[in-house]
Amino acid sequence: MEHTRSGSDILVRIDPGEEIHAALQELADHLGFDAAAITSGIGRTRNNQYGYMNEEGVYKKRLLANPSELVSLSGNIARTESGDPFTHIHCCWSDDDNNVHAGHMFQATVHVVAEIHIRVMEQASMMRCPLDGLELLGLEFD
Repeated sequence: MEHTRSGSDILVRIDPGEEIHAALQELADHLGFDAAAITSGIGRTRNNQYGYMNEEGVYKKRLLANPSELVSLSGNIARTESGDPFTHIHCCWSDDDNNVHAGHMFQATVHVVAEIHIRVMEQASMMRCPLDGLELLGLEFD
């Protein structure tokens, strides 16, 4: 992974074999920011685990194992109550037949490259906290 920064904007290149969540969490720790918006992402990834939260508040997961085009990615980065970085990302992929797969991204391994734009929110405080009855960690603000 490499990155460049201009003010609050960061452009990240994540390389083959790296997992997107892990790479972005590592970047948040390395640069020391607590709140950011992930505004866009493109590339080619594999072993994409994605899904949705059902009406009972439980995530249902699917796997798109073959390399696929990452055509859209967005989300945010906050901290948990213990101070660890937490990434919440939604994605759209296109398989080699141009079928679209989309939802909450649980994991994705870079196959060729991923290029992701992040905007750090220097004056914001965001924290992820457990929500009763849901697998989701809720976003709270100071």
